Amino acid sequence: MSLFDKCYQFTRADEAMAMGMYPYFTPIQAVKGNRVMVDGREMIMVGSNNYLGLIDHPKVKKAAQEAIDRYGVATCGSRFLNGTLDIHVELEERLARFTRKEAALTFSTGFQTNLGIIATIIDKDDYIIADRMVHASIIDACRLAYGNVLKFKHNDMADLERILASLPAKNGKLIVVDGVFSMEGDMANLPEIVALARKYGAKVMVDDAHGIGVLGKNGRGTAEHFGVEEEVDLIMGTFSKSFASLGGFVAGEKKVIQYIKHHARSLIFSASITPASVATALATLDIIENEPERRERLWAISERMRRNFQQLGFNTGDSQTQIIPIIVGEDEAAFMLWRLLREEGIFTTPTIYPAVPKGRALIRTSYSATHTEEELKIILDSFKKCGEILGLISRRD
Repeated sequence: MSLFDKCYQFTRADEAMAMGMYPYFTPIQAVKGNRVMVDGREMIMVGSNNYLGLIDHPKVKKAAQEAIDRYGVATCGSRFLNGTLDIHVELEERLARFTRKEAALTFSTGFQTNLGIIATIIDKDDYIIADRMVHASIIDACRLAYGNVLKFKHNDMADLERILASLPAKNGKLIVVDGVFSMEGDMANLPEIVALARKYGAKVMVDDAHGIGVLGKNGRGTAEHFGVEEEVDLIMGTFSKSFASLGGFVAGEKKVIQYIKHHARSLIFSASITPASVATALATLDIIENEPERRERLWAISERMRRNFQQLGFNTGDSQTQIIPIIVGEDEAAFMLWRLLREEGIFTTPTIYPAVPKGRALIRTSYSATHTEEELKIILDSFKKCGEILGLISRRD
């Protein structure tokens, strides 16, 4: 068998395109607020991670432009060598203060952040105990790590304790969870997780990509929301959601961050975050810290949309956040709903296996603090119309 035979035999994407049922890699021609231009047609975006609506904030754009003027468009080097700018250091110091940790370290992407943390601190005799629904970057990080990987049933504390109780007391143990699970919008049970970690001598790492900036009174994320910030050992975040930029970071004890900084291959052998992206993250951090009304607006929108979807008869799963899944079951139903919504001018993102379990295909909707009342009404009306056409909900007057 030739090496490329599997490539030649892969026809699913081409078949979907031929049927007009291919929703991925859609070129967006322009963006203005929550409106995007696709194929020359304006659509309402309801699948973005632009939770605080900062991607076109004037202050943020100005900061990015000024950084380009001062530093150029790239660093052309890794942090380890010539790629550290003074604003990288400033951002890390700000993030450490923001997360109430001793130190922070930035990476070029969120994916690289998880690879760097887990593959660096886990040795061959250590154990990773991860929720089965963690992000793909954590799964890949576990594959790279030399240690032992165990998975517990999603948010099942009895299963987590069963695993922890079975492990040798002398070995290192790291519990890894998403703070907010990115597909269905539910949260990790951090109070019970940190209690079990204390009981069994484990450390806790939270991937809070979708919680930072959104949850907690001050936007510090899931740990602040539950009041367990001091008991979470490592907080990972990304800049591609609430921070409206690109990159990732980890915050924790100074000695731990120093170790990761000098051993993480995904940091040492990658070019550092571009000046514009760093400046953008700094500017959005200012807004996160000083404009709590954005979070309050987002919470209000999310609660109302979830309630309205449920009243229409849609299955929103266990969503507790700004991520609200419309669970339809089979892949074909998700693609049909996506297509009808697109005809209505609604940009959504269908999600199928392996991103979600088989038989749990969904349309992932997510909201921004800047969605207008008009936009929210159009979204709900469109979902109602399309859901009735497909028989996903009962027709109502």
